[in-house]
Amino acid sequence: MEFFTLDQAQAMLAQVSAEVLAMRACKRELNDLRADLAHVAEASTGNGHVKDETAIAGKRRRAEALADELNRRLGTVNGWGIELKGIEEGLVDFPSERDGRVVYLCWRLGEDRIAWWHEIDTGFAGRQSL
Repeated sequence: MEFFTLDQAQAMLAQVSAEVLAMRACKRELNDLRADLAHVAEASTGNGHVKDETAIAGKRRRAEALADELNRRLGTVNGWGIELKGIEEGLVDFPSERDGRVVYLCWRLGEDRIAWWHEIDTGFAGRQSL
């Protein structure tokens, strides 16, 4: 496990923010497509035929591409040694050391800087000011 100093984690925020925003957009579009596809499945005629199979196939391909992009971006963030705790919330933890133990430097999308930390077992609710 890679540990981040506060300065190292702070230096990553622009990249992390860009990835989280992109993942959030992918997830929202993917959720919309899945809802559309579920609606089409419910509305299909009794014989299983869909009125516009070409459009549905396009939506399925787009959904697959979005899922691939989402997984790729998550892999990028994880590859940096950073843990994404929530896409919609934009919660991100940077493993760090504090007083000889492993903790997380905690940041949420929209915050200007990393100003919080928490124990690895307390999560967001256990955030403490740096």
